[in-house]
Amino acid sequence: MTALAAISVFSLNAVAASAGPQAEVLHWWTSGGEAKSVAVLQQQFAGRGGAWTDMPVAGGGGDAAMTALRARVLAGNAPTAVQLKGPAIQEWYEEGVLADISSVAEAQHWADVLPASIAGHMKCDGHWCAAPVNVHRVDWIWANADILKQNGIEMPTTWDEFNAAADKLKAAGITPLAHGGQSWQDATVFETVVLGLGGAEFYKKALVDLDHDALTSDTMKAVFDQMRKLRGDVDANFSGRDWNLATAMVMNGEAAFQIMGDWAKGEFLAAGKEPGKDFLCRSTPGNGYLYNVDSFAMFNVEGDDKKAGQDLLAELIVGPSFQETFNLNKGSIPVRSDVSLDKFDSCAKTSAADMASSSADGSLLPSYAHGMALRGAQAGAITDVVTAHFNSDMSSDEAVQMLADAVANSM
Repeated sequence: MTALAAISVFSLNAVAASAGPQAEVLHWWTSGGEAKSVAVLQQQFAGRGGAWTDMPVAGGGGDAAMTALRARVLAGNAPTAVQLKGPAIQEWYEEGVLADISSVAEAQHWADVLPASIAGHMKCDGHWCAAPVNVHRVDWIWANADILKQNGIEMPTTWDEFNAAADKLKAAGITPLAHGGQSWQDATVFETVVLGLGGAEFYKKALVDLDHDALTSDTMKAVFDQMRKLRGDVDANFSGRDWNLATAMVMNGEAAFQIMGDWAKGEFLAAGKEPGKDFLCRSTPGNGYLYNVDSFAMFNVEGDDKKAGQDLLAELIVGPSFQETFNLNKGSIPVRSDVSLDKFDSCAKTSAADMASSSADGSLLPSYAHGMALRGAQAGAITDVVTAHFNSDMSSDEAVQMLADAVANSM
């Protein structure tokens, strides 16, 4: 009896030990800099006794991950935590599948350290349903420092300057723009041109408010004119290329520029490259700041171990330690306002300063291309037109009419 009791106690203890925080995490952080970043969260989760099951789904825009998520939810087997952002969080909440993590948010005083505009994305009907990881700036242009120096080119401050630099590079036999022919990458370039040529107010009218007059305006025609010029600046093999391979082209001297969010910087840093020496950063021509906030939403799950995993994940994600370490690897900046930037590079410090000034003057804007400004149907309608134009000889007049029609039909 004593032996049996001892075995029973041992078994119970073993079960208790194995029933610590559990988390199956679906995300699309699969490139070098991204994988290094998510590994930080895995390590911190394991350090607190958690068991992490990784579910990476390749594809920088997250489309494949969302397809996988939809299948899991329909099967009644949702992951513990999912990389989600912007209006997609609200869409999933409306389907009744998101968990409430307000207890963690309130205990950790998130409302006191998160910018109000970003905190708004993380709430569902007033309660917290997602944990923000970082702030990415989308409107960046990256350059190979040696190529620009060898060709006497400065980082462009206007689109005319960019076009002149591109023409000079092509004459020298150098690919001006590294680009991957994927719809979300086309959309990323497009929205930076909208902001650069139209300004913050026009961007908001066109890509947030979906104003018909803005969508069919001469300014929008000029945007498509510039996109046509950029189409001529990419290499012949751009179709289907992943974004990080385009970054590698700049890194390896195969192309001069890339227009991409600051996750591209994570690739440069992961390869041991130094900003200001090996690569250069500058916001794309124009004024304003397009933000993309990575976050994790917690889905309704059964089991105290999984719910404990959600609480632990939420606590770690917004915690100061993870915010610093993660964003140093990822290329983004902390979402918390109280994290020191002493260890961050010059590009990150510029991003933080520009975010503060843009917030003050009203030019801090959600990225449409990265799911922060619009719901899926409207964003998809715009992107379909952008990609159709980029890969055809469609005129700018035809493009703006198609754009307005597509948006109207998506409402």
